[in-house]
Amino acid sequence: MFFPYGYYGYGMNGSLLLVLLAAVLGVLAQSAVQKQYKKYSAVHAMSGVTAAQAAQALLSQAGIYDVRIERSGRAGLSDHYDPKTKTLRLSDGVMNSASIAALGVAAHECGHAMQHDQEYLPLRMRNSLVPMVNLASNLSMPLFIIGLLMSFSQLAMIGAALYFFGVVFQLITLPVELNASSRALNALESTGLLTRDELPGARKVLTAAASTYIAAALMSIAQFLRLYGIASRDRR
Repeated sequence: MFFPYGYYGYGMNGSLLLVLLAAVLGVLAQSAVQKQYKKYSAVHAMSGVTAAQAAQALLSQAGIYDVRIERSGRAGLSDHYDPKTKTLRLSDGVMNSASIAALGVAAHECGHAMQHDQEYLPLRMRNSLVPMVNLASNLSMPLFIIGLLMSFSQLAMIGAALYFFGVVFQLITLPVELNASSRALNALESTGLLTRDELPGARKVLTAAASTYIAAALMSIAQFLRLYGIASRDRR
């Protein structure tokens, strides 16, 4: 149940504070990712295999032979798994690196490929929501702003409601990402690609990355509460 705006004793300033706090958490999470990734990018795994080679080994161990591994072609940490084309794309800094960080990142994306292969329910739910979320995200803010400008509170409320689809998407994303990291660490250990002493480093990198998704979910919730509160206020 969503309570009327001001129920907890704060108004627009309170909701804005929540958004700002979520934004700060997001910045801290991104900083943690950069710090851990930089640290463990400088530490080479004893196995000596590159991230691309590790990804191929992990996929083969999981019985997955129809996933291609290729360069992402985008700057930064652009590593991702594309379920539509069954392609695992690794960034330049990861693909040919034999660092603990690179193997952790590649293994995480393999975790998504494993989820896809096993029809992991949260991943299926997230993928099915993508078209709806894209449409809702394109409509939510225009409808919300038009509703405010025209003093049409119902339209503003519809815009806020559409924004909520993004909140749901972010919340479903959390277990997907956490599960992929768990699969990654288990696979790296079982294959011996990382030793027991090296695993904590990969875990720190993946935990820092997971914190960015938590921050994104909190930001999405805070922004929704702000939009909902403004629309609710204008209905009075």
